[in-house]
Amino acid sequence: MTNKPVYPKASASGASFVAASPSFPALEEAVLDYWKKDDTFQASIDNRDAGENGANEFVFNDGPPFANGLPHYGHLLTGYVKDLVARYQTQRGHKVERRFGWDTHGLPAELEAMKQLGMTDKQQIIEMGIDNFNDAARASVLKYTKEWEEYVTRQARWVDFENDYKTLNVEYMESVIWAFKQLHDKGLTYEGFRVLPYCWKDETPLSNHELRMDDDVYKERQDPSVTVAFRITDDASLAKHPEVAADLAGVEALAWTTTPWTLPTNQALAAGPEISYVVVPGAGELEGRRFLLAADLLGEYAKDLGYGEAENPADAAHEAVLATYTGTQLEGVRYAPLWGYFTDAEKFGTEKAWQILVADYVTTTDGTGLVHQAPAYGEDDQKVCEGYGIPVILSIDEGAKFLDLFADSSLADGAPLAEIAGVQIFEANRTIINTLKVDGVLIREKSYVHSYPHCWRCRTPLVYRAITSWYVRVTDFKGRMSELNEDINWIPENVKHGQFGKWVENARDWSISRNRFWGSPIPVWVSDDPNYPRTDVYGSLAELEADFGCLPLNKDGEVDLHRPYIDELTRPNPDDPTGKSTMRRVEDVLDVWFDSGSMPFAQFHYPFDNKEWFEAHYPADFIVEYIGQTRGWFYTMHILATALFDRTAFENVIAHGIVLGSDGQKMSKSLRNYPDVSEVLDRDGSDAMRWFLMSSPILRGGNLIVTEQGIREGVRQVMLPLWNVYHFFALYTNAANGGAGYEAKLVTEAEHVMDRFILGKTRQLVAEVTEAMDAYDVSAACEALRTYTDALTNWYVRRSRERFFNEDTAAFDVLYTALVTFVKMAAPLLPLTTEEIYRGLTGERSVHLTDLPSPADFKDEAELLALMETTRAVASAGSALRKAHKLRVRQPLAALTVAVAGGKDLAGTFESIIADELNIKAVELLDAAEVAPADFGISQQLKVNARAAGPRLGKQVQVAIKASKSGDWRVTEDSTVVVGADNMTLEPGEYELETVVAETDGAAERAVSVLPGGGFLVLDTTLTDELRAEGTARDAVRAIQSERKDTGLNVADRIELTITAPAADLEAIKKHEELVAGETLAVAVTYLEGAEFSATVKKA
Repeated sequence: MTNKPVYPKASASGASFVAASPSFPALEEAVLDYWKKDDTFQASIDNRDAGENGANEFVFNDGPPFANGLPHYGHLLTGYVKDLVARYQTQRGHKVERRFGWDTHGLPAELEAMKQLGMTDKQQIIEMGIDNFNDAARASVLKYTKEWEEYVTRQARWVDFENDYKTLNVEYMESVIWAFKQLHDKGLTYEGFRVLPYCWKDETPLSNHELRMDDDVYKERQDPSVTVAFRITDDASLAKHPEVAADLAGVEALAWTTTPWTLPTNQALAAGPEISYVVVPGAGELEGRRFLLAADLLGEYAKDLGYGEAENPADAAHEAVLATYTGTQLEGVRYAPLWGYFTDAEKFGTEKAWQILVADYVTTTDGTGLVHQAPAYGEDDQKVCEGYGIPVILSIDEGAKFLDLFADSSLADGAPLAEIAGVQIFEANRTIINTLKVDGVLIREKSYVHSYPHCWRCRTPLVYRAITSWYVRVTDFKGRMSELNEDINWIPENVKHGQFGKWVENARDWSISRNRFWGSPIPVWVSDDPNYPRTDVYGSLAELEADFGCLPLNKDGEVDLHRPYIDELTRPNPDDPTGKSTMRRVEDVLDVWFDSGSMPFAQFHYPFDNKEWFEAHYPADFIVEYIGQTRGWFYTMHILATALFDRTAFENVIAHGIVLGSDGQKMSKSLRNYPDVSEVLDRDGSDAMRWFLMSSPILRGGNLIVTEQGIREGVRQVMLPLWNVYHFFALYTNAANGGAGYEAKLVTEAEHVMDRFILGKTRQLVAEVTEAMDAYDVSAACEALRTYTDALTNWYVRRSRERFFNEDTAAFDVLYTALVTFVKMAAPLLPLTTEEIYRGLTGERSVHLTDLPSPADFKDEAELLALMETTRAVASAGSALRKAHKLRVRQPLAALTVAVAGGKDLAGTFESIIADELNIKAVELLDAAEVAPADFGISQQLKVNARAAGPRLGKQVQVAIKASKSGDWRVTEDSTVVVGADNMTLEPGEYELETVVAETDGAAERAVSVLPGGGFLVLDTTLTDELRAEGTARDAVRAIQSERKDTGLNVADRIELTITAPAADLEAIKKHEELVAGETLAVAVTYLEGAEFSATVKKA
């Protein structure tokens, strides 16, 4: 009858033993199933007291994703961070609710619905019916909720799906319209007719911040650029300098544009006030004409103006200059419109159009120094023209097609642009250019490649277009936004005053209305008769019901604030004594970013519910999203928090980098440049993925290339070593006491130096992980855990194997303590693996229901740790020396000289460790301060890599090279290389340090290494016959141990051993028979002579 193993005490899979080689994905599935049955997640919330008025609650805002697509690596990354922070704070004793949310409104939802319905434009939506289309949008946004739940669960992320919030819920939307009304009541909203980025495919404006969220919003695009001649007239009615206007009559002003399609609505030219402009006669085919352009750009146009035959066209053009003017002198000079479509001043209000204006933004960087003004299609154009009383004239419809008026010959004689009527603007460019050529005013045409904005949702090239929109007056309080930004802890820190801070400093008013269908309504009703103007704004269902006598109800009789039901609420205009006008809602819906920016309060239906709780818990403790949200969700939350509450929306924020494909490019399904998420989870497991992402620089703002090798590295570095130690512990404790096992206990102090070391390292681990996680420095926490794993596995366990074999209960207790503490500290980062190990060690319900240990739980062993770290450094350097000189570690060597700071403090215990670790018979310890490397013929040479250092240092690289050769350099305590009298620093990769051993007697029998941070080793490499014999015996031990393992013997089994080897090797082994037998547990040894070494083992 066999004894039941002590460990594992519990296992999610029900295993009765700890497997030597686990399948982490299978293990994870078992843990996930255990959590589900045990309801561990809910227990982690319930077993934490919220405290008085919720003082012990930790609040994080879970940015809502869209559920109309499957999760990708970006979602996984953010989800892992959210989960680990919540788990960590729970272990810190806080109550952490984790309510999931869904972003459901806006263009993403509409585009998906249109795709599913086979639609291409808004008119099809109107024909279908807004109610039917919005039903389709509602269904599309929740299409993948089940798949999302499966992904989120598989990544071991604990969230509350049952009580999730959706931005389409009426409670959420009511909070959104409340926010709008609050802004309106504070005078922070207005309706304006302004130029905005406009998506002609989706037929809606965008906010300026939406153009800066993703790097690929701006893409290179090739467009035609044209330089056009505008003939100046003799009309001096608007001229500030009539004499200049008179002189310029008949001269043609040259203007350049990359948007030929805007020329039909040209209404002015802009000149820079301080720029010098010249009049130059045309030559060649242009002889008899005179042209006006900036003096600095005349040379650029010399050939176009007919001077191409001259030896030096630019000089020839400058010599021909007839007159020079400043931009200020040109103000008010009038010119003839290119075409006559908008010359009816009474109809179009163009009595002041077609004049030269003065604008500070005009430069001579490119073009002609005169800028074509089309106020309907340029933000600067509109502002400048507005100051001169020049109106905005739209020439295109919502789909960016030219209006039919261009075919109207009554507006322009002969309708010269009739062909562009109904044509999309980019397709009309060629027709417009050809017409300019026929009219003789096209001076130059070139192809122009430039960075051009595209719609962040449908990737269509945008246009800038004047449109009526509602705005938030962000410019009124952006200073306060900057002040409040100082209260936010940004990770990485540079985002505060960099990407986010600078964006806030330059904030513009926010366009919050969209000419769409599926979204929260703009709660504004206006009179339909301008003779009786009135505007009403509503911020609650109660206010709506009070004025309209009812609430908007959908087909199912439910209260619904969506279109078209909200549009159906109308009432007579109270300010109209005739009773004929009606109050109707403006048709626009709110920008989806207004929805998500309202999330902190709208998810709680504030202020209608949870008012006291929300006000006591705002701002949130933590949020996380990718860096692009500095112009998106982070930004809009900050706007609304400042305007509504005069507070920040969040106290701590991680703005992580972008996950890239294996080729360093943006992830692409078509390119298949990233491993499939499901395949990785099935093959390597979620913990491997979590560790890979969390330990990378991405949480410090860097980007990350996803590779299968990188994901598996976490398994190799941490997960497998951790499991191996767990397996090792279970193996030896279960075998103790004749197989009855040993029940280990937690300890905080120890006597053995190795035990003291690992407990001291454990104290250090707890302190470092706690400090890092409190500062949201997740990768630093990962590094602390990785470093500890190395110390535990490659030092403590390896050097303590004999004690475990001898059933040293102190070693069992210490290793048990180390493992339990480690899995508690690592639980947020490896939640599945640590759960299995913790339950296997303790039998308790869950590691995620435990409190984190405190450094104070362990004795401070700082002095011992310092000595042991020096010992490890010596052992590492010595091992590298052996490897470099091809001296296997089983081959004993006679002597090692160690010169380090405080070297004599290593005498005794640490000296013995060094000797044993490096297989050295005698170790000489010296204090580095008392000896010089030169005394041992050791020196270092610095070689500066000019090619690597040159780009950074410039000419100073020669100074560095000279100093390195003269010996004028040093290495500081932090291993920085400093050269020359000016203390110039060299960076890694810019130099090489080479250790040189002088040619002295015995130099060939020495191996020398300089230690990082100071000190050196001298290894005696002389091999005597006795040393060789012991090396042979130790090689035999290794081979025999391998045979034991292959035979399947238990670690404590005694054996009968037969060794076959050449005579010389047998003699060496016999000399050290006690060593061989003791190490291999052999009770009897038989020797046979043979050509090659072999060992046969049999259980005794």
